[in-house]
Parts: sequence; C-alpha cells; structure tokens
Amino acid sequence: MTARRWVGLVSGLLFLLVACGTSGTPGSVVTVTATTVTTVTAAPSSAQPSVQSGVVPNVVGMNHQLAQDTMQAAGFYNLAEEDATGQGRLLINDRNWVVVTQTPAGGTHAAPDTKITLRSKKIGE
Repeated sequence: MTARRWVGLVSGLLFLLVACGTSGTPGSVVTVTATTVTTVTAAPSSAQPSVQSGVVPNVVGMNHQLAQDTMQAAGFYNLAEEDATGQGRLLINDRNWVVVTQTPAGGTHAAPDTKITLRSKKIGE
C-alpha cells in the first residue's frame, strides 16, 4: 500500500471516530493523534550506461536454432530471420534450417542492440 493510501486510510478512520462520536458528557476533551508516513523514492539515474561493442559470432553453416543461441550467448538479442531462397517462408522449426548468410558478417564489431539478420534455407535445399 502506498503512503498516500495509508494517510487517507488513517484520516478516514479518524473522521469516522470523530463523526460517530461517543456518548461522553458535554465538555469532555478527546485527544486524537494523527501520524503521517512519508515515503521517499530515489529518482532513476539519468546517466546512460556505456554501451560496449562486441564481436559478432560467425554462425554461417550452423543450424538456425544453434545460430540464434550463439548470438544470444554473445549478447546480441535483436535478431531477424529470412528465408534465403526468396520464397518468403516462415522458419517455424528452426532446427530444420541452416544459416547461409548473416548481416553484419561474423567477426565484425557491433553494439549489443544492432539488428542481426540471419538468412537461412531448409536443410537439404
């Protein structure tokens, strides 16, 4: 529960207690103590973390699933895939495909958010 909700809840309960009142004698003194809770949250840092470039693995010749796993293990998660035959087929079962080209090429340096395109064909084609 947030601090504002707590304060609202405590204030509401105090109001109900005072509004309902008691059947005390007129002129009696009732002391009510309210507590305020303040929560301080640190603002996120505006400093950008330094982006380190990495070496793009060469995955040409690997089955498509292993190629994706290799790219992710190297820190590259922005992956795209294409049917290298030009037929526009979807790579449903990645293990039935083999990578024939990749962009950027293996061995080049790239930032972790670089889009890497793997062009594959079905095994045996």
